[in-house]
Amino acid sequence: QVQLVESGGGLVQAGGSLRLSCVASGRTFRRYAMGWFRQAPGKEREFVAAIPGGGGSIYYADSVKGRFTISRDNAKNTVYLQMNSLEPEDTAVYYCVGHPSSSGWDYWGQGTQVTVSS
Repeated sequence: QVQLVESGGGLVQAGGSLRLSCVASGRTFRRYAMGWFRQAPGKEREFVAAIPGGGGSIYYADSVKGRFTISRDNAKNTVYLQMNSLEPEDTAVYYCVGHPSSSGWDYWGQGTQVTVSS
């Protein structure tokens, strides 16, 4: 069974930066895509970014393009989300996800809170 554990959330002022980390365990991490979603209070969960297991394209939501960067270190079974130029609208619980399938993403972390103050 795969477990995803996020860390790195917190409180930051607008314009600041945070780096989220997600450590995966239980399966062959490098073989499958990983990603990040977020859910703001009163809003639906939304896609943020995804990175393939091997070669391929990286995807970002339009709202974070140019500000967020997703990366992975397969040796450490870890995926990162570097968030720069943060805005109050980025305030949300951020979830790490892994292994996309026909029914969505099979694995989800517990979430980490990011709060951006104005």
